Amino acid sequence: MTCDSRSKNTGFLRAHRVRAAGVVCVVVTAALLTGCGQDSGSTSASTKTSEAARAVPEATKSPSPSASPGQMTEDQKERKELISATKVTYDKAITTAEGEVKGSKLVDLELKSAEDAADDDESPSPSPTGSPSPTGSPSPTGTAAAGAPQWVATVAATTGTKHKVHIDAVSGKVVSSSEESDQSTSDKAKTAKRITQAKQTAQQAAKAATAKQQGTVTALELDDDDEGTLVWKTDVVTKDWKKTTFDIDASNGSVTHQETDND
Repeated sequence: MTCDSRSKNTGFLRAHRVRAAGVVCVVVTAALLTGCGQDSGSTSASTKTSEAARAVPEATKSPSPSASPGQMTEDQKERKELISATKVTYDKAITTAEGEVKGSKLVDLELKSAEDAADDDESPSPSPTGSPSPTGSPSPTGTAAAGAPQWVATVAATTGTKHKVHIDAVSGKVVSSSEESDQSTSDKAKTAKRITQAKQTAQQAAKAATAKQQGTVTALELDDDDEGTLVWKTDVVTKDWKKTTFDIDASNGSVTHQETDND
């Protein structure tokens, strides 16, 4: 009996130890698993934090602003609109204007809007290229297209008498032609002297200016500079719609002065 009791007790104790060891293993295993999970989570969180730290500067970094074109001035906008609407170049306008008055030479040329050209008009007589209507205004063949820009040219005969010629800058047709009023004898003599002294033509002056600065010629005028030298004042508009005025010596074609209008 004693042996049986001891055997039973021994078996009970052994089973109790096994269960206890099992519980310990379970607890240890759970602790290990928890620790591993915490380490894994901590590592993952650390990695995410590190990645976020690296990503934030990149996310907030904006691209460098590209150099946007500056706002154009009103003058630049007007030049762009005027030149964009023009189809007839300055040299063709010169040929047309000089052909309108036999034996004449150009002394002034400017590209103008329809409105400015109308203000410049001196109630011209009909162009010889068109027969007058009963009202005395130019015939349809001498009428500018509505809103079309015009080349306003002044040509002078060998006597110095000036004529104003308006040319449609889109079609190239003569809109009107008339002798300028109020020309005194001294004015005519001065003009006749200038066209005799000018060894460089308007076309040559324009080429000299554009060789210095590429662009569109919008005006030419035979005049004296501040030093009393006879020059062709030539306006050239560049791609940024700024205007540069060149003084071209009318005797030898050299550039004596230039000035840019940044407006």
